[in-house]
Amino acid sequence: MRHRKITGTPVQLTELGFGASVIGNLYRVTPAHDATAAVETAWEAGIRYFDTAPHYGLGLSEHRLGAALKDRPRDQYVVSSKVGRLLVLNERPRGVDTEGFVVRDDLRREWDFSRDGVLRSIESTLERTGLDRLDIVYLHDPDDHWRQAAEEAMPALADLRDQGVVGAIGAGMNQSAMPARFLRETAADVVMLAGRYTLLDQSALDDVLPAALELGKTVVAAGVFNSGLLAGDRPEQGMKYDYAEAPPTLVARARAIADLCEEHGTTLPAAAVAFPFTHPGVVNVTLGMRNAEQVTRNMELHRRHVPEALWNDLRDRALIRHDVPRGQGARGASPP
Repeated sequence: MRHRKITGTPVQLTELGFGASVIGNLYRVTPAHDATAAVETAWEAGIRYFDTAPHYGLGLSEHRLGAALKDRPRDQYVVSSKVGRLLVLNERPRGVDTEGFVVRDDLRREWDFSRDGVLRSIESTLERTGLDRLDIVYLHDPDDHWRQAAEEAMPALADLRDQGVVGAIGAGMNQSAMPARFLRETAADVVMLAGRYTLLDQSALDDVLPAALELGKTVVAAGVFNSGLLAGDRPEQGMKYDYAEAPPTLVARARAIADLCEEHGTTLPAAAVAFPFTHPGVVNVTLGMRNAEQVTRNMELHRRHVPEALWNDLRDRALIRHDVPRGQGARGASPP
């Protein structure tokens, strides 16, 4: 597994990252033994970047990830978590979380991008994971909290980075315009961009990716399957796109891309994993991994050859934007 560096920091990420939201019981229960096996299989496959957050299962993801990594050499892997949603006692529990995770709602999330909130959140994350430090800290979905996030949370993270407490700082979001602002207007080193530089959505070419190149900063790509429409070889009606049912026109476009992938001897999901690396600002693709089987499949997708000619044909047929960079090797970084 090759590594790529977050520019201007000591942090290096394996090209493929382990997204730990699903081991926090996203949408359905993940048995504890499956979560542990997923992390172990990822480790054996060479994955050394693991991403989690308090939001994921009201802390369950952090607990499970920390437990699975506790006997691993700490200097051999990178962990990122997030701040902005403090977990506090829920005085009116209904029994089950209402934000997509199948867990008890004894805790609830409270938006807080203040300096104190950032420090409290990191301290709580370290307690849940059992780690001595976090390598990367992202602001988590600060869409409606720009001012506090930019003026309080990011300076607090910058102080921690400058003290050597964390290695890199940034923001993780499902849009591209505000992450571009974080790169341009704050001390952020990196953004985790969910779903905005994929085979079906290249809107990041308008803002965050040019900002990363201009400023020498870094992008981590997540959500590359756009909620599932790009996850299978043959897209079908009723599949999800950005958390909702995909419109017929988008399904038809995904099928056309799948047909072209087949002509080039590859598959739609393999191309979806490879595509973000066409841009030199992207250093990592992070995928959700619920069990050992999903880890194995994701590794197979990452290793599968995707020819440069595919991107050229997709451009020529207007299936991706004409300004997708040309001549970038999908996976051409140096090994660690």
